[in-house]
Amino acid sequence: MLELLIVAAAGYLLGSIPFGYLLVRFIRGEDVRESGSGNIGATNVARKSPALGVLTLLLDAAKGAAAVGLAYLIFLRTTHSYVDLRPYPLMSVAAIFSVVGHMFPVWLRFRGGKGVATSLGAFTPLAPQAVLGAAVVFLLVMLISRYVSLGSIVASAVFPLLAWFFFRDAAAPLLMIIPMAVASLLVIVKHRQNIRRLLAGTENRFGAKRR
Repeated sequence: MLELLIVAAAGYLLGSIPFGYLLVRFIRGEDVRESGSGNIGATNVARKSPALGVLTLLLDAAKGAAAVGLAYLIFLRTTHSYVDLRPYPLMSVAAIFSVVGHMFPVWLRFRGGKGVATSLGAFTPLAPQAVLGAAVVFLLVMLISRYVSLGSIVASAVFPLLAWFFFRDAAAPLLMIIPMAVASLLVIVKHRQNIRRLLAGTENRFGAKRR
């Protein structure tokens, strides 16, 4: 139980590092939350600077991966097993809390990003095939529709299904899939305003001027 609490706290704190906000603040002297969608994620940062947007994407993914990596190290420190599914509860907790930290960072009054990049980094060590499949879905939907938000929503929706496909024969598939489904649901819920704009036909397409 103590390990779970430590991993949850560490995952949240790592996830709550607002890289997009910090990069725009220190390099451009601006508050990224006051422009575009008001989001601190890579897509909104890219509206200020494509290079900073890419850097934000990489750093947000890295903090998710770091949280899961730390959980695995804690597992190794508390047990002496390198096999089976026993690291998954700790690593899954770290993954979910890093995503929650990004979405609701205490440093920014719980106004954060939508968790796509952080989920990407957090779940790649746990389910690389499913993440790769979701990334392909994202690219296809985004390129066809030119809606980044739609690509993110569809990719998040299919991610647990892909995870089930790859882990259906595992000893305890639900142990891995339920946390991924929870994270996917959180990402989709954070896109609720995008969903409203998509339904209303007012969502901005990739490469178009923001209305």
